Amino acid sequence: MELVIALGIGVVAGSGVWLLLRPRTFQVAVGLCLLSYAVNLFIFVMGWVRGGRPPFVQPGVPVDVLAFADPLPQALVLTAIVIAFATTALLLVVLLAARGLTGTDHVDGEEDE
Repeated sequence: MELVIALGIGVVAGSGVWLLLRPRTFQVAVGLCLLSYAVNLFIFVMGWVRGGRPPFVQPGVPVDVLAFADPLPQALVLTAIVIAFATTALLLVVLLAARGLTGTDHVDGEEDE
């Protein structure tokens, strides 16, 4: 299972980097989104516990904290999702303004001949 998740994260990250290197601005925006999804998934999987038990504690029974999921990666991913949404919205507004000023959607502002 770990191999499948690692390959999935690698494919999403690789696709994001490939799209970042494309000449069109929309492809760059999608590449940034894919790369942020890959990083969020990586952080989330790092806090994954193999036991998979729900966080219920029985009164009077000693608690094994290693058997429960770590809430810190979940909080970090939630914060990163909100920040990525805001930066994507800002990026799209800047890209639309640049398209209006230059008349093209190429990253360098020049059409290929």
